[in-house]
Amino acid sequence: MSNNKIIPVILSGGTGSRLWPVSRKSFPKQFLSFVSDDNKSLLQRTQERILKIKNLSNSIIICNEAHRFIVAEQMREIDIKPDSIILEPFGKNTAPAIASAALCAIKKDDDPILLILSSDHVIKEEKNFLEVINKGIDYAKKGRIVTLGIIPTFPNTGYGYIKAKDEFNLKELKGINIEKFIEKPDYKKAKEFITDKRYSWNSGIFIVKAKEIISELNKFHPEILEICQCSLNSGQEDLDFFRLDKNIFENCPNISIDLAVMEKTQKGTIIPLDAGWSDIGSWKSVWENSEKDSDKNVKKGNVFLKNSKNCYLRSEGRLIVGLGLEDLIVVETRDAILISNKSSDQEVKSVVELLKKNGISEGEAHKKEYRPWGSFISIAKENRWQVKLINVKAGEKLSQQLHYHRAEHWVVVKGTAKIEIENDEFLLSENQSCFIPIGSKHRLSNPGKIPISVVEIQSGPYLGEDDIKRFDDVYGRKT
Repeated sequence: MSNNKIIPVILSGGTGSRLWPVSRKSFPKQFLSFVSDDNKSLLQRTQERILKIKNLSNSIIICNEAHRFIVAEQMREIDIKPDSIILEPFGKNTAPAIASAALCAIKKDDDPILLILSSDHVIKEEKNFLEVINKGIDYAKKGRIVTLGIIPTFPNTGYGYIKAKDEFNLKELKGINIEKFIEKPDYKKAKEFITDKRYSWNSGIFIVKAKEIISELNKFHPEILEICQCSLNSGQEDLDFFRLDKNIFENCPNISIDLAVMEKTQKGTIIPLDAGWSDIGSWKSVWENSEKDSDKNVKKGNVFLKNSKNCYLRSEGRLIVGLGLEDLIVVETRDAILISNKSSDQEVKSVVELLKKNGISEGEAHKKEYRPWGSFISIAKENRWQVKLINVKAGEKLSQQLHYHRAEHWVVVKGTAKIEIENDEFLLSENQSCFIPIGSKHRLSNPGKIPISVVEIQSGPYLGEDDIKRFDDVYGRKT
């Protein structure tokens, strides 16, 4: 088959702690909308912006196993069916993810060109972006490993840098051989870099033939290639997903593609990109990339501001009133509030680590959790009881299950629910309820064409999500 086929590889394994409390391990930033008015997530926009590329094949998406149904649902929402959604049992950085995708790609085409993209970037000038991508494809056809270098606009210490062998000339779009990669510099070094036209920010975007990146991985880190190949060989198809073998993949080195290949290869080419790029790596960058009012404030949600300037305020529910504020970040969610000076926003990630270290669950998990059938929100909780609001999409059903340590009481507050308890099966309409004793096999379904909402009251000595035994699940879940 033609080696001109372009296969997008979208890396969607990040945990997004720098945009806490909206982005968390259970629902990281790539699945959220930050700067667009259409409410499309960063992942969805990543997929849509490349659709005009010629000879484009369906995407390979790499994601964490825990996010598989979120990825599938978001692709379904934009009418995209990925060629494959590869599930990583562990996050092992970009080199193993790219190796797995490349090995998967050559099974589908002789030697396709891989367009490797992060799922959480913003690119404002998509026409310029596509022009650079097409130029990169030309170089990739010649056996080069192409990366895009972002023209720096200020001395950013949060990005890695790439030094080209010659100066960039933005009037003439061409690739330049790479001299070296530089880890995140201090402020003094970053100031030096932006005055030198050979330096650019490291975008993490790559264009390369599948066999070329496999060859370079085999040259510098053959163990990565071997482990990924074995993980694929022993992996399993699971509905719309492909699971890498957990026991084999666990032994894979945790290493970036930059360290594994790009810093060693003689085939690296960099093309400058000046297209309004941002990795949305902090709340300050969200503010920078959002539409502002006349006082340079950004307001999202239920927000009222007076005599304030240069602020970012975001409400997920409750009213936020700001008076006399300047240069502040205020982000409200159902269970947490972040208040930070814009100059301190790079410290958010370290604060999240402290929350996790101290066992504070809000550091990683939202009150709202997503499932393939819908979602649930924890409304209130004490030691021996909990109240949830369960939302089930049209035509979907929870697994048939039982709990060893808790009883449940269901009250339908919207729609009509189908209930199964042991051998009984019946329908409940709004304001009707039922009781599920401890140890009883049960299932909740939505037989209709509109979503349903059910209030669940749990009571018992243990309320953890792992107190579940599944008997039948249409999504293939065991635990």
